Amino acid sequence: MGPRGRALTAPRHRRAGNSGGAPTVDARGHIRARRGGAGPTMFHVNHEPGAEIHHIDPFAVPADQRSPVRRLRGRLASPVTLWTAPEPAGLTVSSTLVAEGEPDRLLGLVDPESDLWAAVESAGRFAVAPLGPAHRQLADRFAGLFPSPGGLFATGAWTDTPYGPVPADAGGWAGCRLDSAREYGWGLLVEATIEAVELTGETDPLLHYRGRYRELT
Repeated sequence: MGPRGRALTAPRHRRAGNSGGAPTVDARGHIRARRGGAGPTMFHVNHEPGAEIHHIDPFAVPADQRSPVRRLRGRLASPVTLWTAPEPAGLTVSSTLVAEGEPDRLLGLVDPESDLWAAVESAGRFAVAPLGPAHRQLADRFAGLFPSPGGLFATGAWTDTPYGPVPADAGGWAGCRLDSAREYGWGLLVEATIEAVELTGETDPLLHYRGRYRELT
């Protein structure tokens, strides 16, 4: 499910300490995280001062060997959002859909084994914030694709809400009450009622397209 929930989905480590299932470092200095059952993603960590983290995925399936459905999915640009719950826990999701009505509803696909889902199931509510171009690293962190020393919420400015913390610079958020959830494909289709919406300004969206982040041009 691509950034997890078709999400930049978080690793499949339920309640593994850090919210969203933080990656683990092995003896060779590789940070590993799982993405949608496609095998571990690896980051080589150079511990020298000023070192960079280089993202490689030696287990990635070559584009011409992927299923037609997966390739079709990759051609559908999706807005990148952050779902959080009061525990706190969080997950990057690129399958969020809002349906206007009475009441207004919100849907999305998430990883059923993520810490985010465990926290949402327990609290019965969650927050959804659309992310922008400045949130690329945050999106990777909550997808389990970037290390998060100190915890997922240890860096950046956050605004506390009754539904979960949201990035202070997100430009807005929605507070949702969980209605139901059911298996859908490889993920979990979550349905919720929107109880609160806070919009603080216009911001450009961060998009996920063909396995990469994109911006409006």
